[in-house]
Amino acid sequence: MTVTEKVAYLKGLVEGLGVDESSKEGRIIKAIVEVLDDMALSVSDIEDGLSELSEQVDAIDEDLEDLEKDFYGDDDDDDDDDTDYYEVTCPKCGEKVYLDEEILSDGEISCPNCGEKLEFDFSCDCDDDDTDDADDDNDDKDEEDD
Repeated sequence: MTVTEKVAYLKGLVEGLGVDESSKEGRIIKAIVEVLDDMALSVSDIEDGLSELSEQVDAIDEDLEDLEKDFYGDDDDDDDDDTDYYEVTCPKCGEKVYLDEEILSDGEISCPNCGEKLEFDFSCDCDDDDTDDADDDNDDKDEEDD
């Protein structure tokens, strides 16, 4: 039973009892029933508004979900993405920039914050002679032991 139905039932009971509305008690009971009736109507209006609002929020949620799919793509694609990102700090502005291997392989990029040209050089500056010298030293040592 809804609140409105319960108040209607109470109203019927008061009328069925034959409460004298000219007495103090009768006027109070009648006023209480009228207030309950007004409250029941207000609660009913609030419930209706809440139901309508809930439907609108659901519709907005569905629209937002569609927009997210269009903008970000499917969630399944994100799970398969094993791209590694590297953090680079711009020497001019100190902004951190995140790059993937494809961008790094291009060799350069402009800082999105200040426009400074960031260059990446992956050539090895190490000398192969140093490792050969170390091997030669070990060979000499082995000859002395013989």
